[in-house]
Amino acid sequence: MKKLICLLLGLLLSAPVLADRLKDLANIAGVRPNQLTGYGLVVGLDGTGDKNTSSPFMGQSLTNMLSQLGVNVPTGTKVDPKNAAAVVVTATLPPFARAGQVIDVTVSSIGDSKSLRGGTLIMAPLKGADGQIYAMAQGNVVIGGAGASSGGSSVVVNQLSSGRIPDGATVEREIPTALGSGDFIRLELVNGDFTTAERVVQAINRNFGSDTARAMDGRTIQVRAPFDANDRVQFLARMENLAVDPAEVSPLVIINARTGSIVMNQGVRLTPCAVSHGNLSVTVSNTPQVSQPNPLAQGRTTVTNQANINVKTDNGKVFNVPGSANLGQVVNALNALGATPQDLISILQAMKAAGSLKADLQII
Repeated sequence: MKKLICLLLGLLLSAPVLADRLKDLANIAGVRPNQLTGYGLVVGLDGTGDKNTSSPFMGQSLTNMLSQLGVNVPTGTKVDPKNAAAVVVTATLPPFARAGQVIDVTVSSIGDSKSLRGGTLIMAPLKGADGQIYAMAQGNVVIGGAGASSGGSSVVVNQLSSGRIPDGATVEREIPTALGSGDFIRLELVNGDFTTAERVVQAINRNFGSDTARAMDGRTIQVRAPFDANDRVQFLARMENLAVDPAEVSPLVIINARTGSIVMNQGVRLTPCAVSHGNLSVTVSNTPQVSQPNPLAQGRTTVTNQANINVKTDNGKVFNVPGSANLGQVVNALNALGATPQDLISILQAMKAAGSLKADLQII
């Protein structure tokens, strides 16, 4: 029995401490994706394309496309395609992308097209923020929704005016990505924090030697790395998998006043307080009354509405909210109030003003 207890204690003591990987806490400066945007035409629709009356740019775009293909459209000819739609094409160019690599694209209608189902995107250039073309997109649009209409009624499931083209764009221009300059690279913490920055520096120096890393501020860390490209990649592969225990998160309560949703993290604490919150309900009812004249009065039948307004006030009881040390106790204490989410928003703001809620309030 004693041997079994000693074995269990040994396993508990030797169990690794859960920590985050460095790659989840920081990014390497310069290694980032880039957004691409383009304009194009989707053809092959089943009569669900743009209308030239409400989308005049559609006819101009189609005329320009035909001219580039060698088809001359006489001046003044009205082009009203029902099987084509103007779209905006967006994509994300990942870091280290090379010419010939394929990426996914998203196609979104900008006209009055009812559906892009069954359409094909004609070759469209994708440009970056500098105006240069970095990819060319073309392919069949995949729509995740469905719709049907008949007799003036329609049913739509999900979105029909936007879709994706898997591997729909080919990279034509590369963006050079420099892994640092000279002998150094920079790490940028996702969430700036001096404690986390110090712990990252200690973890790197402990595994690669002293003076390998030093903090520039609460977000940026400078790391000495090998100059050779292959050695630098191996160094970064080892470094990004280092286990780092980040600093404890700051207590935060996020309130969405539009939807009434409330989200709080594990750092939220409560100190003892008393809460009283009364409810005021107003009920308005409308009762129609018909006034019928006598048979020989030659009057008209009229309908009048009688409105009844009822105001009800519930007496607010005083609740004793005990101090809470963890998130579960905070949730139990707030549930004991029995308040609705909208009422709870006002209660949390009042508790913050009274100093009972130990957290920052962020209203979005």
